[in-house]
Amino acid sequence: MSQFSVTLPSGESWTPTFVQNINEDTCIGCGRCFKVCPRGVLELIGLDEDGQRIHIDSEDDEDEEYEKKVMTIAHQELCIGCTACARICPKKCYTHAAAAV
Repeated sequence: MSQFSVTLPSGESWTPTFVQNINEDTCIGCGRCFKVCPRGVLELIGLDEDGQRIHIDSEDDEDEEYEKKVMTIAHQELCIGCTACARICPKKCYTHAAAAV
């Protein structure tokens, strides 16, 4: 199988790599990746003491039913392969892969 690649106006070939996974054990929920993502791929959620996912209401974050916040991939299909999320992540939580064609 070959990988999807793009020829840039300069003639250089570029292979986008798309988000595959976020390591929730190392994620600190800082939100930097969320802010830099141009496509709405990511979503911040809460994890309780049992590891269950809890939706966080951005309007009312006072409940604190969760132990910690982590980033998740909410809309993987919207990823354009820019890897901005991985480049800004201070904990290097992201795994990306090229698309096979």
